[in-house]
Amino acid sequence: MKKIFLLLFLFSVHLKAQPTLTKVEPFLENLIVELPSVRDVAMNKKGDEIYMTVQGYQGELSTIVQSTLINGKWNPINIASFSGKYDDLEPFLSHDELRLYFVSNRPTNITADTVVDFDIWYVERKSIHDPWLTPVNIGGPVNTLQDEFYPCITLSGNLYFTGGGEGTKGKDDIFLSEWVNGKFTVPVSLDSTINSIGYEFNAFIAPDESYLLFTGYNRPGGQGSGDLYISKKTAKGTWGPAQNLGDKINSKQMDYCPFVNTKTQELFFTSKRNSLGSREKEFKDVKKLLKEMNSFSNGLSRLYKTSFSIH
Repeated sequence: MKKIFLLLFLFSVHLKAQPTLTKVEPFLENLIVELPSVRDVAMNKKGDEIYMTVQGYQGELSTIVQSTLINGKWNPINIASFSGKYDDLEPFLSHDELRLYFVSNRPTNITADTVVDFDIWYVERKSIHDPWLTPVNIGGPVNTLQDEFYPCITLSGNLYFTGGGEGTKGKDDIFLSEWVNGKFTVPVSLDSTINSIGYEFNAFIAPDESYLLFTGYNRPGGQGSGDLYISKKTAKGTWGPAQNLGDKINSKQMDYCPFVNTKTQELFFTSKRNSLGSREKEFKDVKKLLKEMNSFSNGLSRLYKTSFSIH
């Protein structure tokens, strides 16, 4: 009998650990529907300043753009002041909103003109009303001769990011570099409850590091392609087993780049879900055909949102 009560208790704890999710909706549909591929959401707490990445159809161009919400309407997007020349992507705003981290292949030497591997960079501003200053490479030990992607900074200053070089458990892993005495420590791959011999990437970490969202690629039991997973910190300070967010969120196509606005309790993410083949149609007009092909959920990277809260 004690074992039954224990199992029921553990099951109830497991249920409470799950996020509350509602229907997934397109995000910024009218603003981005005519753009090729749009991914990565970075947003301020008020939810009226947003940064995202616009890429070419095959990823051959990659630029960070921004928009602001005024009187309930998003302004047309503009190229961020620090972007537009090199391949830039995956922005992340610091919690004081005065620093923006991003990934770029720009030269580390301002006098050079040859692109390099992808590193983590940042720009700063004196206030939220001031312009961004000159980009700064975050340097070692975080940046290496390999690629580093998808930075996420917590309230403690710890940096989580995606890496595929030395120290991985297989392919791409999620790494942690702790902020200790004003410096980043040597990055380490997270526990095997998160990383595997496959691909794990694009992690969003709660500001207090209580949970972590990431993409796992082609995992057994998944919806297909890349799925979003969640892992919660245990009482011992370790990461619990990652759990698939299920078919309320994940599609048969790639779902990736999660971001949570903890103030508004909304989850934003990128998806390549495709509804073009979901219904039979006969087209005799090219304009109607192109309109259908260029609809929002057409298999290209698009932004989506849903409510999100952890109980």
